[in-house]
Amino acid sequence: MKKRTHITFIGLNFFPENTAIGLYSTQLAQYLEAHDMQLDVITAFPYYPQWKIADEYQNKKSYLKEELGSINVYRYKQYVPKNPTFLKRIIHILSFTWGSFWNLWKIKKCDIVISVVPFTSATLLGYIQQRRFKAKSWIHIQDFEFDAAFQSGLTKSGEQKGGIIYRILMWIEKSLFSKADSVSTISHTMIKKLEKKTTAPTYFLPNWIDEKQIDPAFAKAHSYLSSSKFKILYSGNIGDKQDWEFFIKFAQAIDRERFEIIIVGDGAKRVWLEKEIASYAGITLHPPVAYEELSDLLCTADAHILFQKPEVLDTVMPSKILGMMASAKPSIITGHAHSEVATAMSQSQGGFYSSEKEVDTVIRQLNTLINDPELAKEMGVKARHYVVSNFAKNQILDAFLEQLSQL
Repeated sequence: MKKRTHITFIGLNFFPENTAIGLYSTQLAQYLEAHDMQLDVITAFPYYPQWKIADEYQNKKSYLKEELGSINVYRYKQYVPKNPTFLKRIIHILSFTWGSFWNLWKIKKCDIVISVVPFTSATLLGYIQQRRFKAKSWIHIQDFEFDAAFQSGLTKSGEQKGGIIYRILMWIEKSLFSKADSVSTISHTMIKKLEKKTTAPTYFLPNWIDEKQIDPAFAKAHSYLSSSKFKILYSGNIGDKQDWEFFIKFAQAIDRERFEIIIVGDGAKRVWLEKEIASYAGITLHPPVAYEELSDLLCTADAHILFQKPEVLDTVMPSKILGMMASAKPSIITGHAHSEVATAMSQSQGGFYSSEKEVDTVIRQLNTLINDPELAKEMGVKARHYVVSNFAKNQILDAFLEQLSQL
């Protein structure tokens, strides 16, 4: 009889979080469960993207064990800052790491440990588990958190200055990454960066799209987008990696007789953004929708927008791009000229991408879409074809399972 593989899965974000990393970690764990593997998950209390412990978990004890199907879920109630400054984020990381360290000892079998970054400290927990059981180790990087912190302005010392704190963090990161048997990340530009950060073999494991879940053929009109105007949607985290100052300039410049902007999400900059747009007509801000509603939301838009900070190049590949493109609606995106998103937009021809921080350029692109509905439709069809061809869920996860089995 074949021995059942026991996997310890360590990651900050997990079910019931249904956006971003939490969604992908949950789907990955459930995929492995469906392939007859026993999963033990070390995770936090759900808090993202609101940066607040979920209401249904507020009164629970600090240590909690749950079951999701056959998956054992071990949680620790971590510190969550209301205003996540750099220092408070450090305390947040240390809190999760400390509590999760004690949860490790509740696991009695482990053949493979999978650690998800962020946090990088999850790889330290993974290394402990690796040594305890002489297990194989796989590190999966969703976000180079240290680089992102320096590049997006969360710290006072920029990455290019090479300060002492930066050098120490980079040394810690490389030491931990190099202890794994395999290290993966989600974009080709991030792979290039990863190869400088580890001596371990690297693997391209992009985020995926469930094309049956986001499907315009079955989508219904969503109540958030009921206007008869041309509906511009931003759906996702309202955080530090997006260029919200540019968004405000864009919002000031558009013709609000013809266009309406709908923002759906939560995050560290939500309160700031809400104050900034309070006096603007034609802009609405809504909380995140349930995953079951996401297809309706994305597919009801006439166009999607994403304004990225141009200095954030190879630290992250925003997963929201896949949902935007799967909706078969065109996107208008700004960011670094050589980012992975720029490549995806160029290859797919599924919308407009600009590395210029020029509002006039974006306005021209928007006017092109409203004035040429056939072009907008063609771009949307190309966008969906691209993500289904390259990022379909089963295609990505089947290849990952084959690679994992080689450990």
